[in-house]
Amino acid sequence: MRIANASDFGAAVRKRRKELGYTQAELAGYCGCSTVYLSNLENGKETSEIGKALFVAGRLGLDLVALKRTGETL
Repeated sequence: MRIANASDFGAAVRKRRKELGYTQAELAGYCGCSTVYLSNLENGKETSEIGKALFVAGRLGLDLVALKRTGETL
């Protein structure tokens, strides 16, 4: 799945959480964050803390990779 913004990231987290059969409360307990945070993250809140968001993704078994777009230079 291509992640272009906070909403895409949130949708990927929500999809994976549901695939694994976790409720938001269960995942929050597992990650040490609140259900409010998870809800905001899944709904694409742009001010969600990146470190915490990456931690949640990692707990769900999601790896994020940054790739250079074809034809672009850094």
